[in-house]
Amino acid sequence: MKKNADHRDQGVRAKKHLGQHFLKDPSVSARIAGLLAESQDLDILEVGPGTGALTQPLIQRFGNRVHVVEIDPESVTFLQNADWLASERVHTADLLRSTPNDLGLSGAFAVAGNFPYNISSQILFKVLEWRDRVPECVGMFQKEVADRVCAAHGSKTYGILSVLLQTYYTCEYSFTVGPDAFIPPPKVQSGVIRLVRKREKDPEGVEYETLRHLVKAAFGLRRKTLRNALRAGGYDPLTIPDEWLGQRAEQLSPADFVSLARNVKRIT
Repeated sequence: MKKNADHRDQGVRAKKHLGQHFLKDPSVSARIAGLLAESQDLDILEVGPGTGALTQPLIQRFGNRVHVVEIDPESVTFLQNADWLASERVHTADLLRSTPNDLGLSGAFAVAGNFPYNISSQILFKVLEWRDRVPECVGMFQKEVADRVCAAHGSKTYGILSVLLQTYYTCEYSFTVGPDAFIPPPKVQSGVIRLVRKREKDPEGVEYETLRHLVKAAFGLRRKTLRNALRAGGYDPLTIPDEWLGQRAEQLSPADFVSLARNVKRIT
């Protein structure tokens, strides 16, 4: 497999409107690929491969199980012409508007990527939507987002993504990457995280959309108590257990929110 070349020699320009920052440090790519478990025999979906800096070490580990989804025409052309990636595994699509079947994935699969910063939160919500099919996700995010995903309750960075992802996945912050590892260098640091599905089924008695609506309402007025925030979000405050009435959203753990979702009622 040939060594990664500078993206400028490949006819691919990083595009600001797509949030692209191409990895140029092969050691970082190898570390990210190494975080994925080999034992599960899963297909791998890489999101936003760009010029293949991460794709190549993924292929070294997982062979023809690697699929990539890319929306940038220049990157698609480069990847389709690459001699180390089968062109039928390059899917030209918008991940956020796709289904797994659209991307050639018929069973369970892991998600990986140096994710575009401008849609990274939306990608994580997509992983949650596909959680029954995605037992593992490994990727690079703006450090602020990575910190938020792994934040403990009670911290200022703890929020909607923290609660929802930690309900369904074990979230691990793996390592930090500086701007010099990219072309062009971003103005912020990046963080690599690993998500591993906690269970095959969702928490008993709580549907995902029910929990998501509740958590968004609670954090919609995060400086208010749950009594006031949830009332504004359309919930009956009389159904909130007394122990949480005077607390703010950031004080409740993911397990607390699951318990709250089993008790609180919406006003019809």
